[in-house]
Amino acid sequence: MPRRPDTRQRIERAALSLFAAKGVDATTTKDIAAEVDISEAAIYRHFRSKDELTWHLFSTHYVELAGHIDRVTTDTPALTDRIERVVALFCDLFDREPALFTFILLTQHGQLGRVTEDMPTPVESLRRMFQAGVDGGECRGSDPDLLTAMALGLVTQPATFAIYGRIPRPLGRLAPELTEAVKRAVLR
Repeated sequence: MPRRPDTRQRIERAALSLFAAKGVDATTTKDIAAEVDISEAAIYRHFRSKDELTWHLFSTHYVELAGHIDRVTTDTPALTDRIERVVALFCDLFDREPALFTFILLTQHGQLGRVTEDMPTPVESLRRMFQAGVDGGECRGSDPDLLTAMALGLVTQPATFAIYGRIPRPLGRLAPELTEAVKRAVLR
């Protein structure tokens, strides 16, 4: 069978979908190969292992999310507007790319230990946003890590509930309410 130039992307899309639906541990390379309609050996021409594939997907998309947050926060001067745009960004990602959001959210704890200090991360992007708010006197507290944790919890926990069917989708319909909750938690 001739090699298709998009095989790597097809492997990545299939793995992302399966990892989100079944979990990384429950997904085999055989499952991924069947989804892509290639041999299992063909996966190993692109990735040395399922672990390498998982890390590639996580690190690539985690860094991309940090870049999205940085662009939103750089283009928006007021912290209150930054919060609104970041919450909308998270909700939009959840609604547009549920497998990607689910994968990042549910696999992060197994992957965060591999994140290096020089990698851009969503947490660091948000921390910088809240540090600027602390420096500008816009925030309630003085600990940007705590502010980041509170804001993330107020958005990611409802997303987790939506993943498991406890909150109906789309998450975007809740963006105004989530935004107000974050503002109440962190702003003066």
